Amino acid sequence: MKSQIIATAIFLTTISLITPAQAANSEQIRQLLASKQCQNCDLVGAGLVMADLSGANLSGANLAGANLSRANLSGADLRGANLSGAGLFGVNLGGAKLNGATLNGADLRSTYLVNAQLTGVSLNGANLQGAVGIPLKVATLEEFYTWGVAEAEKGNAHQAIDHFSQAIAINPNYASAYLARGITRYQMLDRQGATQDAQMAQKLYLAQNNTTGLQTVQAFIQELQTPQTQKVSAGKPDFVDFIGGLSSLLLNLLPF
Repeated sequence: MKSQIIATAIFLTTISLITPAQAANSEQIRQLLASKQCQNCDLVGAGLVMADLSGANLSGANLAGANLSRANLSGADLRGANLSGAGLFGVNLGGAKLNGATLNGADLRSTYLVNAQLTGVSLNGANLQGAVGIPLKVATLEEFYTWGVAEAEKGNAHQAIDHFSQAIAINPNYASAYLARGITRYQMLDRQGATQDAQMAQKLYLAQNNTTGLQTVQAFIQELQTPQTQKVSAGKPDFVDFIGGLSSLLLNLLPF
């Protein structure tokens, strides 16, 4: 009997401790959705999928582990906010203020970051694959190249080209990025763009005495110069007959 009384007392004490926190969190979520004003709010683990939070003031808020997938946070003030481990897949962060925010381990796949302010932001372990408008200072050229390879393998040519172009913007002598972009353009039937990129890659590989890269780009140029009438299949170029397919080719082009 005493054990039952003690257990009941512990249960009631636990409820009394956690209920206010849960209520406060729910109340702050309601406040945010109603007024878009929630500075320094405790929104840990909050479910805000597809929420319209455009222009919201969330500066200093704790959104660690929150699920904001496909939410609209365009123009939102997230300065100093904690978004560690937050789900931000497909979120619109265009023009958002993220200065000093913590995004360590956040899922930023396919986010829209055009004109977002990211000064002093922490992105350790964040997944930015497929994100649009990533500022050059946020990632290394190797990361941009790797993301480009991943997008190309999935058939997302436009995103792949964007990543390869950003890698080139960081280092205009990055031969592999030119070649990878050229191959992706060829897959899009842009033979002129593919040829220009291939020729630039060849020039850089020669200057860098990179035998492996040079052999690869020369094989690609030969493919480009082969008349379409001599190809077995019409329409989209078939890379299966050229150096084992696009996937294996791009993997072999990882930073030289």
